[in-house]
Order: sequence, then structure tokens, then C-alpha cells
Amino acid sequence: GGRSRGRGGWSDDRGGGSWSEGRGGGKGSGGGKGGGACLDGKGGGKGSFGKGSYSPQFDSSLQSKRMRGGDASALRETLHRIDGRQYPAYRDIEGFEYEMGGFSFAVQHVQADPFAPPSRCFVAVPLAVAGFPAECFSHRIREVALRDYLTRSFSAAAKQAGADVRTEGGGWHGGKGGELTIDTPGQHVLERSSVIFTAEHVEARFSVALPAQGRTIQGMWAAQILVDTLPRLVNKALLYRSHSPEHLIRHLETVHDQSVARSQLRQLGLVAFIADGSILPRRSGADDKPMAAPPAIPFKSPSNLECTLKLPNRGEVHGMGMRKGITLIVGGGFHGKSTLLQAIQHGVYDKCPGDGRELVVTDAMAMKVRAEDGRAVTRCDISPFIDQLPFGKRTGDFSTEVMTD
Repeated sequence: GGRSRGRGGWSDDRGGGSWSEGRGGGKGSGGGKGGGACLDGKGGGKGSFGKGSYSPQFDSSLQSKRMRGGDASALRETLHRIDGRQYPAYRDIEGFEYEMGGFSFAVQHVQADPFAPPSRCFVAVPLAVAGFPAECFSHRIREVALRDYLTRSFSAAAKQAGADVRTEGGGWHGGKGGELTIDTPGQHVLERSSVIFTAEHVEARFSVALPAQGRTIQGMWAAQILVDTLPRLVNKALLYRSHSPEHLIRHLETVHDQSVARSQLRQLGLVAFIADGSILPRRSGADDKPMAAPPAIPFKSPSNLECTLKLPNRGEVHGMGMRKGITLIVGGGFHGKSTLLQAIQHGVYDKCPGDGRELVVTDAMAMKVRAEDGRAVTRCDISPFIDQLPFGKRTGDFSTEVMTD
């Protein structure tokens, strides 16, 4: 429960927020029993996800906490009225909910000044208007995938419209702000609070840097963002009819298959699975998107490690199964050892379609452990790995000295 703020995303769900890590809730500080659903289905508190048939777990709505502020024309009128006034006058729109024609909009919190973190806003679209079919909610993991998909769609719509670009210029007294942004996902599909479903609405939470000239309100500019641009983003991102059904279903099925594949590992005695044809290399150390193939080489399992998984949407998938125990990966320089390990490391997360690692899955409890740089080694037998060191240094009882400055 309570407030949490992340990179571009936020939540204010008293009684059980939804955390990116997927941890469950319990009793929320704002009263009532909550429980953010966790990825392994072990959420805490009343109404958490359980086993068996799935019924969607809805987050508490921000909408019920707002006062009615009129329609889109009332919002425009208010912004025009405060145009040219000092920045705190933006609070005239804080806490009010405006009916925008097919959805409602509210500013949850107005930033203190143009240099403060952007204002927190949300839109709520009735489920009947959004129109997403029941198959999008047929399993909990599909609902998580749908929320991820809508977040990506909202972010892409804002970028395409140029609404995510911040204006900076003219120094202290110049125009600034104006960007509308949402918590943009990377390659991983995670539980997020940027888009949530309530019992009646789909809500998108985003931020807007309310524009100013120095510390003077630019009301006309703000009206253009909130009254003119925002409805176009909502219509393009949050309505089923605006999406390609094939593209949406592919996203949901890809994430669903990964979840099922991961759940099969333990019964097969595996800790990880890498499907044949996977593209493991990334574009660069700073870009997690897949490297183009060629030059990237699709993965192919050694024949002695081949196994098959049966998935609900893709069917039978062949690849390499990494069994429980100690597995040593060896090879020359630039042969892909670290690339394979990094793919296995990130296999605890679901990936979006086109990532190349969609069917690289790892036991959900796995973690990466590495040696600390500069840490001393004391009386270790490393002779099975290396021997015949210079100057006759022994490797059966090997020690190093602690590095000092």
C-alpha cells in the first residue's frame, strides 16, 4: 500500500499497490485489504490470485477519489483562465475529474514549479468503451501482458505525436515543459502500475510537465496538450478497435508461452531452456534490443542436450535443456560464453515478441552470482582448472593477496 514512485511510473493505490517486482500486498495503509498480485500467484491479502480458474484481480481505482470537474470544454476554459498567472494556479485543475468524451481525465498531483518532477495524471476508459475481448483476460499472465502491451502502445503513440518531447530554451525565462510521458517498458514484460484494470475501467497513469514561460503558466499550450493531443493518444492506445488483433494476440500468446515453459522446467529436471533459433546477442552493451541476423547466429542446441517443451500456443518447441547441477561453459574468445550466460540470467523474465530470447526461460528462483573484483582467494585447490603457473606457483593450495590502494 501507500505511494511508490519509479522511473516515469507511479502508484497511489492505498490498500495494495501493484509493484513491478510482483510482490504481494497484505493490508494497505489506506484502509481495507489489498494485495498486489505477484507473478507466482502467491499474492497476500484478500482477493489475491489463486490457483485454478482465473478471474482478473482489479487494482483500486484512482477515479473514485476525484471530484467532478466538468467536461473537456470546462478544462479548456480553466486553463485559458489561468493563462499568464503564476505557476501555483495550476492547482485549480488538481483533484478534479473531467469527462473528455469516452474517457475521463484527472490530475492526481500538480508539480510545485516548472523545474519540479512532472505532474501525475491518469485517464480512465470504461471497459465497455475499451472493448477488449474476454480472451485477453483468460489467464492472469495474459492480463499482465495486455497491460504491458497497452503501456507500450501509449508510449509509442506519444512519441509518434511528438508529445514526449520536452521544450527547453531561452534560459530561466524561456518556455519549458510540455512533455507527456509514461513508464516505457524495455524488452522485459513485467507487472506494472502504468496501466491497470479496475472492475469498470482501464486506467493509464502518466506524467505531464505542465508548460510555463519562466514561472508563468502557459495555459493555451497546456490546453493543446490535455484537451487536443491527449484524446488522440487515448483513442490510439487504449481502444481495442485501434489495434491489430493479430499483433495483440501474438503479444499475449508469446508471454503466455514463456510462463508455461518456465513452469515445466522443474518437472523435467531443468534449470533453463534455450530454444533453437533464438537470437541471443544484443546490439550493444547499452542497447538490449536483438542484434540483426546476420551477423548474429541463431542458437542451435548440441544433440546431447536436446529436449522438447509443449506450449499451449506455439506447440512443440525444441532446444537445449540445462539440467540441475553444475554446468561448465567453455570456449575461446568471442565464442558466445558470456552472451549465453546473460541470456540465461535474464530468462527469469518474460520478453516481448521480436526480442529473440522469447523462448529462453530460466527457473524463476534463479539468480546470478559472481566473484567480487579484487577479493582474495585463500588456500583453494584450482588445479582442475589451471596448472603449471610461472615460477612454480602451486595451484593445489592457491592463495592471492588482497589488493590495497
